Amino acid sequence: MAIETEIKFRVDDLSGLAQRLEGAGFTLQTPRAFESNTLYDTPDRALRSRTEILRIRCYDGRWTLTHKRLPDVGPGEDAYKHRIETETEVADGAALATVFLSIGLVAAFRYEKWRAEWSDGEGHCVVDETPIGNFAELEGPGDWIDRAAARLDIGPERYITLSYGRLFERWREERLSTARDLTFAAVASASTR
Repeated sequence: MAIETEIKFRVDDLSGLAQRLEGAGFTLQTPRAFESNTLYDTPDRALRSRTEILRIRCYDGRWTLTHKRLPDVGPGEDAYKHRIETETEVADGAALATVFLSIGLVAAFRYEKWRAEWSDGEGHCVVDETPIGNFAELEGPGDWIDRAAARLDIGPERYITLSYGRLFERWREERLSTARDLTFAAVASASTR
C-alpha cells in the first residue's frame, strides 16, 4: 500500500508558476487536460465518517478507481496530508458507476478541474484550475516537498492539507453559496442567483 504525501498551495499566476517550475528543473508530463471526479459513498456517508473516499476519475481520457484512507499509524495531517492510496486503471468508469449505484452506493460529490502534471524525476507537481481558484499540489516524500516548495518560493505557511471537498465547503460557507458540487456549471449557476 502506497502512502501518498502531499500539500496544496494557492496559485495566483499560472504562467509565472510554469516558469518557476521549468526553472526549478521540472518538466511537463501531461499538458493541461480536463478531469472529472465522482466520489461514491453509502447513503448515510459511512465512508466520509471514516475519512475515506471511493472515487472514479476520468482524466485525459483515462479512467481510474481510487480508494483513500488515513494511515493505520501516524498522522493523517501534520505539515503534509498523508493518505493510504489504492488506485487502479479501469476500462469503463461509466460501467463501474452503474455497478456502484446498483449495489446501493450513491454519487455523493462531484468535482472538476483542468490539470497539468509536472515532474522533476523525484516528485510531482500538479497544477489545478478549479471553479473556486487555482491550486498546485506537490506530492512526494516530505523532505522533497519542502525542497521543491523552497525552489518554487513557496513557504510552509502557504501549505494547505485540505482536500478539494473541504476547500469547497469553506468556499461555500464564505460565499453563502448553494452549489452542491465543485463543477464549473454548478459554481457558475449558484453564483448568478
